Amino acid sequence: MTGTPQTDDLKSLAERAGRELENASPLEILKWAADTFGKRFCVTSSMEDAVVAHLASRALPGVDVVFLDTGYHFPETIGTRDAVEAVMDVRVITLTPRQTVAEQDTAYGSKLHDRDPDLCCKLRKVKPLEEGLTSYAAWATGLRRDESPTRANTLVVGWDEKRQKVKISPIARWTQDDVDAYVAEHGVLTNPLLMDGYASVGCAPCTRRVLEGEDARAGRWAGRGKTECGLHD
Repeated sequence: MTGTPQTDDLKSLAERAGRELENASPLEILKWAADTFGKRFCVTSSMEDAVVAHLASRALPGVDVVFLDTGYHFPETIGTRDAVEAVMDVRVITLTPRQTVAEQDTAYGSKLHDRDPDLCCKLRKVKPLEEGLTSYAAWATGLRRDESPTRANTLVVGWDEKRQKVKISPIARWTQDDVDAYVAEHGVLTNPLLMDGYASVGCAPCTRRVLEGEDARAGRWAGRGKTECGLHD
């Protein structure tokens, strides 16, 4: 690994890599990230599946996998996290909000997710991630262009202006069929809820099963104009 570039150079590095790696395989993209950033690179995972974590472990054994424990997860999601930590060559790092759910209820009233889901996501996801990514220069996500219109322009490597970091989406060009094929070939762990009608798994109060013909994100914050939690704005 070469030395990690200084912050001033990261944006141009990201833009160049985005162009050069657009048609590269996910593993090639992640190997570039590992060679460029080493231990200053991490993967974030919602534990919907462990595809990107598995890919990253092949490029950088022992890679940090960052998980946001919002306090509202399904038991199946926590179980998936624990299984990933047990069987994969990764280091799972669990981030938690500054307030427990009970403390948040005291400060803002109960069921903030029903009254102001944007604020709830900010307190329980966005802020903890910003704090948790401080020591990293680059982070990887599992975003795919086919998931929803809001993700159609996802770059394989881009610049996260808000956090001043390189943002890598190695499977951006993949379809659900590609994901399913990789899971089958490598026996990758997936959240059991994906076999129970859920196409996208988030916090339990704000996630429902999808209906036939709906896109994968339709079960998140159903009935609201909200489609993203704010991590990828």
